[in-house]
Amino acid sequence: MAKLIIEGGTPLKGVVRLGGAKNSSFKLMIASLLCLQETRLLNFSHIADVDLVKGILQKLGAKVYSAGERTLFINAAQLHSSIIPQNLGLASRASSLFIAPLLARTKKAIVPLPGGDKIGARSLDRHFDGLKALGVKLEIKNNLIHAGCSQLKGASYTFSKPTHTGTETMIMAAVLAEGKTTLKNAALEPEVDDLINFLNQMGAKITRLAKRTIEIKGVKELKPIIYKVMPDRNEAVSYAIAALITRGDIIVENAREKDLTAFLAKLQKTGAGIEKADYGLRFFYQKPLTAVDITTEPHPGFMSDWEPLWSVLATQCLGTSRIIETVFTSRFQFVKDLQSMGAKIQFFQPQVANPEEFYNFNLKDDQSANFHGIKVSGITPLIGKTITITDIRAGATLALAGLAAQGQTVLTGLEHIDRGYENFAGRLLKLGAKIKRTN
Repeated sequence: MAKLIIEGGTPLKGVVRLGGAKNSSFKLMIASLLCLQETRLLNFSHIADVDLVKGILQKLGAKVYSAGERTLFINAAQLHSSIIPQNLGLASRASSLFIAPLLARTKKAIVPLPGGDKIGARSLDRHFDGLKALGVKLEIKNNLIHAGCSQLKGASYTFSKPTHTGTETMIMAAVLAEGKTTLKNAALEPEVDDLINFLNQMGAKITRLAKRTIEIKGVKELKPIIYKVMPDRNEAVSYAIAALITRGDIIVENAREKDLTAFLAKLQKTGAGIEKADYGLRFFYQKPLTAVDITTEPHPGFMSDWEPLWSVLATQCLGTSRIIETVFTSRFQFVKDLQSMGAKIQFFQPQVANPEEFYNFNLKDDQSANFHGIKVSGITPLIGKTITITDIRAGATLALAGLAAQGQTVLTGLEHIDRGYENFAGRLLKLGAKIKRTN
């Protein structure tokens, strides 16, 4: 069993360079199915989710190979299957994203219901309703999604609530569809724009007409390109918080302000040191940090993925931070582990006038036992513990807590960290962390 062994209490200092965004890399790989010639992706990350999607692409008949450290070639000219094996789909939420390109290429798709992190329901209703508007017939049998369509046809569709994966699914479905598709209340995430830029460079006709309105004019074919994946904004936040909770000083190369606006605004209020640096951003501890409240929202709001990371930062801020989660039904599963390390955290239920408007998840997917708010009191000393990780961001959160804690922290379940972070322990080691991975 792989373990991460961390001795806390050392300020992290140095420079770290971001890899390609996890939430863009594997989606651009999937979108490459829409092209009949070889596509080349630069700056992709060596993470488990990328390896999983690579395996699925190869099962479908695509040729996928690496050249150099961060270059990936994908040639999907000859597909011999429209079926994704169930064991591959269960390991990631990527499986549903294959539906659109497979329909465009082969007129049918059979894919497993998505797996991935256990952080609450990821409803596919908004994806399915949109695909049906384009003429797709869908059926779920034995945990498999069966989709078919003789010809995708453009339509106007309004999402009931913003969904970045649903928006990406509809964009990929509409690119080669007959006619024009208009998506309203569409997602604004930078990774969605990365997909749009990628497809437009291939010859797609995709335009943002208004803040949440996207127009796609179907084209006959897409051409091969060389494309550089955007940097990972979740990694940027992880290393920023690592600098602050260890009272260190880290330059995050490749970090883009435009992707981190909500995070930087909140971080500034804590009193953290933030500066523009050559090729990125510098984060450094300059004085005791002050508690700040956050509420997660779809972009351009405070990202849900940042909430667990912020929670450990809040333990080292003076005062009480109120943290409200509106995107997922049960994202606070990491709290009990932070509490075991000494964190002072209380659950609460936010009092809101209109839950349907306030929460981005489907209320029917929620359970009465789920809390959607926590109060974190600081400054609180953390104590090292032995803990099993349950999802990607919780894993990074507990690793960060271990860096700030007194004594030794031992983490298992490292496959969750590996899904989203490339060589996490090695990169922290270069920043001065006392950390060791054993397999």
